[in-house]
Amino acid sequence: MKKVIIYTDGACSGNPGPGGWGAVLEFQGVEKEISGYAPLTTNNRMELTAALEALRLLKEPCEVELYSDSAYLVNGFLQNWVINWQKNGWKNSKKEPVLNDDLWKALIEQTKRHKINWCKVKGHSDNEKNNRCDEMAVAEIKKNKM
Repeated sequence: MKKVIIYTDGACSGNPGPGGWGAVLEFQGVEKEISGYAPLTTNNRMELTAALEALRLLKEPCEVELYSDSAYLVNGFLQNWVINWQKNGWKNSKKEPVLNDDLWKALIEQTKRHKINWCKVKGHSDNEKNNRCDEMAVAEIKKNKM
């Protein structure tokens, strides 16, 4: 199985507001950058979208180390939130519908395809690749606000 490293980040100008996401994928020393924009979204949706779009880009099942500064994304998998949501019919602990369930469900499908190690990094810190993803996400917002 090929080993891929992915860094992701999302940003929003206002929450909700215009948003952007960015991802850096690394495979055998080669990097690929991807990014995108949504006109009205939330920061959490952009965090999830960054991871989802990066995983969708992989052409075959891979072993993935996915780095994100989003506790929402990482804890969704590491703390088994997604498993509990599925068991509870996509209701959270307050018996309310889970936000962003469309993206969570799509990410779950990717976990069936890839072996993913979810890694939390500190945002806006010394992680060069995470900072690059943030730059791309913010650039998408600026580029599309014109």
